[in-house]
Amino acid sequence: TMPKEPSVLRQNILDTTAAILACGIDPKKCFLFRQSLVPEHAELAWILGCLTNMPRLLRLPQWKMKRASQNNEGTVGLLTYPVLQAADILLYKSTHVPVGEDQVLHLELAQDIAQHFNKKYGEFFPVPKAILSEL
Repeated sequence: TMPKEPSVLRQNILDTTAAILACGIDPKKCFLFRQSLVPEHAELAWILGCLTNMPRLLRLPQWKMKRASQNNEGTVGLLTYPVLQAADILLYKSTHVPVGEDQVLHLELAQDIAQHFNKKYGEFFPVPKAILSEL
C-alpha cells in the first residue's frame, strides 16, 4: 500500500520467487504466478468493495494501528487492502485458508463478504474456513 520504486518492486518479485523455490515449492506440482498479472484480482476487489461498508473496514484493528503509525493519514489502499485480500481468496473459490492469528479478522471479512454476495446474487462463493497455524 506504499509507493515503491519500480526497480525495487521488480527485484522484490524476483527475490520472493527465489525464496519460494528455495523452500521447495515445485512449479511442476503447483501453479506459481505473479498475481499482479491477473486483472481479475483487482476487478473482483472493486466489485466486493462496492458491497462492503466503510464502518466495517474502519473497525479493523490493522487499519487503526497502521493509520496511527502514518500520522492519521492512512491511504485508501490501506483501508481497502482487506477487500483485496478477500478478492484474492474468493476469486479461486477457496474453501480453507491458512492464516495466522493476526489475519483472522481479515478472513472473517472475506467470509462476511462471501455470505453477503451469495445472499444478494445466489450461491456462488464458498465461505472459506480458517486453518490456524500452530507455532
